[in-house]
Amino acid sequence: MADPSSYRPKPGQIPDSPGVYRFRDEHRRVIYVGKAKSLRQRLANYFQDLAGLHPRTRSMVTTAASVEWTVVSTEVEALQLEYSWIKEYDPRFNVKYRDDKSYPYLAVTMNEEFPRVQVMRGHKKKGVRYFGPYAHAWAIRDTVDLLLRVFPVRTCSAGVFKNAARTGRPCLLGYIGKCAAPCVGRVSAEDHRELADEFCDFMTGRTGTYLRRLEKQMTEAAEEMEYERAARLRDDIGALKKAMEKNAVVLADATDADLIAVAEDELEAAVQIFHVRGGRVRGQRGWVTDKVEEITTGALVEHALQQLYGEETGDAVPKEVLVPALPDPVEPVQEWLTGRRGSGVSLRIPQRGDKRALMETVERNAQQALVLHKTKRASDLTTRSRALEEIADALDLDSAPLRIECYDISHLQGDDVVASMVVFEDGLARKSEYRRFQIKGFEGQDDVRSMHEVITRRFRRYLAEKERTGEWTDEEPDGETGDGTGSDLDDRDPKDRDPRDRGLKDEDGRPRRFAYPPQLVVVDGGKPQVAAARRALDELGIDDIAVCGLAKRLEEVWLPQDDDPVVLPRSSEGLYLLQRVRDEAHRFAITYQRSKRAKRFRAGPLDDVPGLGETRKQALIKHFGSVKKLRAATIDQIREVPGIGRKTAETIAVALARAAPPAPAVNTATGEIIEEGEPDTTAGSPGEPVPAGAPEERRGQEP
Repeated sequence: MADPSSYRPKPGQIPDSPGVYRFRDEHRRVIYVGKAKSLRQRLANYFQDLAGLHPRTRSMVTTAASVEWTVVSTEVEALQLEYSWIKEYDPRFNVKYRDDKSYPYLAVTMNEEFPRVQVMRGHKKKGVRYFGPYAHAWAIRDTVDLLLRVFPVRTCSAGVFKNAARTGRPCLLGYIGKCAAPCVGRVSAEDHRELADEFCDFMTGRTGTYLRRLEKQMTEAAEEMEYERAARLRDDIGALKKAMEKNAVVLADATDADLIAVAEDELEAAVQIFHVRGGRVRGQRGWVTDKVEEITTGALVEHALQQLYGEETGDAVPKEVLVPALPDPVEPVQEWLTGRRGSGVSLRIPQRGDKRALMETVERNAQQALVLHKTKRASDLTTRSRALEEIADALDLDSAPLRIECYDISHLQGDDVVASMVVFEDGLARKSEYRRFQIKGFEGQDDVRSMHEVITRRFRRYLAEKERTGEWTDEEPDGETGDGTGSDLDDRDPKDRDPRDRGLKDEDGRPRRFAYPPQLVVVDGGKPQVAAARRALDELGIDDIAVCGLAKRLEEVWLPQDDDPVVLPRSSEGLYLLQRVRDEAHRFAITYQRSKRAKRFRAGPLDDVPGLGETRKQALIKHFGSVKKLRAATIDQIREVPGIGRKTAETIAVALARAAPPAPAVNTATGEIIEEGEPDTTAGSPGEPVPAGAPEERRGQEP
């Protein structure tokens, strides 16, 4: 912990002018970025008695090791530079709003020769018009499906567009009138761009003028007795009105505005935003953030505005932004928004009328989001903590077992014996550290012996690495594979991969192998399995890892030193966590065992041919139709398959002959099938039966 006085600048060094400052830690990483109207006054607030600082501010200044600043001309420049540095350095002590999901937008790619309407997520691209965000992608597709009837803009991908242009045939939408088919030249690029512009105009809220124009055209068509055209226009008007009905009118004066509400407590804040265009709610989004610094509601609003509009320009910044509290000072923020839009932006607090009523709705959404977030988080933390404490009490552990490893053995009547290791940390599955084992030490079914082997192999490696390096390392010894040390990680079921742990690697970029020892080892089984696990640890000299077993029959917890089980209440959170761990180990083991069994069953005689890969195997089967026909083929016939030479053909023929099922022996004189061991004295050498279908020269004489 650093002493702020050790890096405090001298009073005369700090300028009394607007600027942006950065606190860095001992590793020169930026941990906080702030702006100030007066750098001297603002920085002086950080270098006072630590007892008078807010706990979060005190944590920041004691973590920092230096401070630096940049002087700017105006507060607007300070706001822009602060936003840029927060995006660049991602400082840990700054409030950062992050979406709880990637919201979809309706996008029109006006930067292409033939603009395309599509759903887009992620970072916005230059030259693309965006509308939204929407809560669900299907809501966008429903709206687009209705509007394509009136504005048949291209929606296909570049590949489909090029293929249609090459073949001269449009896609299905072109045939049913929901695409103008510019790919085959039905409309020019200029006419198609005009359609896209009209689509964008409608989406921005300019709907009344367009509807009135369509109604006028419908009336004129009816008067001229062009009834089919009039009916088409009538249906177009109905489709547009149906699309408009999907967004209720909330502001009667066709206002374009964003409404931002904040719900907060001492630790967290939830932000909700309603995007209103043309008086209708076109999109909604929300964030929840930890308050890692002492901050006011106005400052939270300022950070939210930076997050919302930091990379937006033009119409993406609305004319009006309604907020629950104004930043202090408000003028630089308002000037910055005006610069982003290119015209005046009103930043204010709604006081009365429809806008105030809508703001109350947004505030209720923010409050509900915060309550829901806290309920989930508190429930998770409380339940997991209670479960770990109950396990520690029941097993008489010194502390709660923050890392639990569970092992299970799986086989099918003694075949394909495998084991699994699953890891739970803080009561949550850590799927990236799951491991699988093949039992190598013996053949057959012996769960106790298998458990002893698995525990021994897992912790022998742990001890070898500890002895070699003197610390916990992630490297695996050379020449050992197939024993659950990660060689099979890439072919795990996708649901057994943990995206949170992507990038869990050592300094050399290799995945970590058995990096940490557990506080508790759980085995699936009763007293024999627990005793085997404890014996394996004792043989390795490990005495600081607890062991228990969970028997399925009565859900009893067995300890190696006790003759009687520990019985946890059925309502115990600790028992529920142990059951989850045990069931996950069982699932992981049986999945691996089934995959091995299926792979063995799929094996065929061609698998034993050295140097014959999957491609040539498939070529052989495709050429002959079946292994049976391939077995009956001559070497010259096998050589007809592309890529098969004489030597390979001979090897294939020999391998198939060895793997051929024995044919029943036949008495060539009588036609009877001879039982095994019964001599056939009429053909071949004494006592040697002749297989059915043998060559003629072998019948009745010595070869």
